[in-house]
Amino acid sequence: MEAIIFDLGGVLLNLNYNLAINAFEKLGINNAQNLFSQKSQTKFFDDFETGSITASEFRDEIRKFIPGSVTNQQIDNAWNAMLLGFPENRFSFLQTVSKTHRIFLLSNTNEIHMSWFKNYVNKEFGTDVFFNLFEEAYLSNELGMRKPHKEIFEFVVMENNLPSSQTLFIDDSPQHLIGAKEAGLQTIWLEAGMETVDVLAPFLA
Repeated sequence: MEAIIFDLGGVLLNLNYNLAINAFEKLGINNAQNLFSQKSQTKFFDDFETGSITASEFRDEIRKFIPGSVTNQQIDNAWNAMLLGFPENRFSFLQTVSKTHRIFLLSNTNEIHMSWFKNYVNKEFGTDVFFNLFEEAYLSNELGMRKPHKEIFEFVVMENNLPSSQTLFIDDSPQHLIGAKEAGLQTIWLEAGMETVDVLAPFLA
């Protein structure tokens, strides 16, 4: 493989969707799992991930499902509850892989999550150290596109002149692999319980 495209949440950063679902339910949202999950989500979540709506507009949408009054910070805290740690072994792995392969980041994300994450990794590893490991970092809310659509993969491939058949994409959401395969990429589904470092090792030998 010449290049590897990494998903962020669930592949590099540990995630637990249920923590956010539970946090929203504590704020008063009934059956929050009907609004979003790893496999599907309500349209305004998609809009937030493509930058079609702002953080303020996203919070206003959330408030429609909450009977009482909540602050912006309460909503942000609930939404960020799913974001967990970034293990040191994965950071070290990225440092090693970046010396032998072209590596890229491709994440469905949003303004609130990225504000939290950038602050977190800057504190853990040093300012901009994490993002500088990648040749390019592609964030859905900045691109105006999101996975699983083929177009976002084609954009990354074309912009970087990547050989599709020698480019590997790894993601923990199986539906995101569909567009990657349509764009000609090799793919790995990181299933629950699998470790990114272990799964990728055979491809780097």
